[in-house]
Amino acid sequence: MNDIRYGLLLPGGAAQLEHRDAARAVATLAVTAEERGFDSVWLGDSLSRARVEPLTLLAAAAALTERITLGTAALIPAFRHPVQAAATLATLDQLAAGRLIIAVGAGFPELSRPEFDLVGVDYRTRFSQLDDTVALWRRLWTGNREPFHGKVLRYDWLPEVPRPHQVGGPPIWATGITPPALARTARLYDGWLPYPPDVDTFATALTEVRTATATAGRDEKAVTPALFATVFVTDDQDAGRDALERYCAATYRMPVAEVERIQVMMTGTAEDIAAHLDRYVRAGARHVLLRIAAVESGDFAIQLDRVCGLLRYLPVRRPQPQPSRG
Repeated sequence: MNDIRYGLLLPGGAAQLEHRDAARAVATLAVTAEERGFDSVWLGDSLSRARVEPLTLLAAAAALTERITLGTAALIPAFRHPVQAAATLATLDQLAAGRLIIAVGAGFPELSRPEFDLVGVDYRTRFSQLDDTVALWRRLWTGNREPFHGKVLRYDWLPEVPRPHQVGGPPIWATGITPPALARTARLYDGWLPYPPDVDTFATALTEVRTATATAGRDEKAVTPALFATVFVTDDQDAGRDALERYCAATYRMPVAEVERIQVMMTGTAEDIAAHLDRYVRAGARHVLLRIAAVESGDFAIQLDRVCGLLRYLPVRRPQPQPSRG
């Protein structure tokens, strides 16, 4: 297990936006994460909640850092014009010198429907829209400007876009754990970023991905298995549950009891959380993203120190940056 990597989801939400220099502070936090031993930093994407724009902020982080991998967790491509997004991501990959991973999704079930309505994308075809967009990006990144006719996207003319630093473009990871999502991941994507609360569910789904990947004629290791986990480190279990409750209310407008049925939410001592994460690593996770369940910036700072301490309890890690596909 010498290839395990650990990432930190940067706080790009409403609490950090209270200050005019919030975006600069979040970008600088990428430097802190690099210095304190994380292998990657990530940002989410939303139109329904106040949040920094992830690609802009990652561009700033790329200029400030040297080693750490930069990623989206997860980008919702439907919010951006596909061709313009291809150019933006290629430019970002150049700025990061190939340290970019793009995890993509089709939004949170039902909660994202108003966002899709806002940008004029049919929510019912969101998965076809996603796969078409990724296929278009990869075509454009190789310099192929032939007409593109997908299930949803259709372009008779395409412009030239910048070539990414990574040959063929940065790795693109899929999210989701439903049978259709697993099948799409195996056929089309370079990584898998789920958040199942049950380790056995993760292990079973990963087996399905690997089997389907081989059936599609790809190396079963072509898909990087990852995990998205929300954590709050404390030796007071009640305080930890309260923190998760506040975070879920602020982020999803749902109680934690409902959210933790579909997402892995952890609270406890550093040793407790490390033991829980180790079960996922033993089940096959190779890149673990940690999201700190703190709404206020002050709480986040305290938790960051504790999560950095958590790293020393986690399975063996290799601190080098993730290699590019090229």
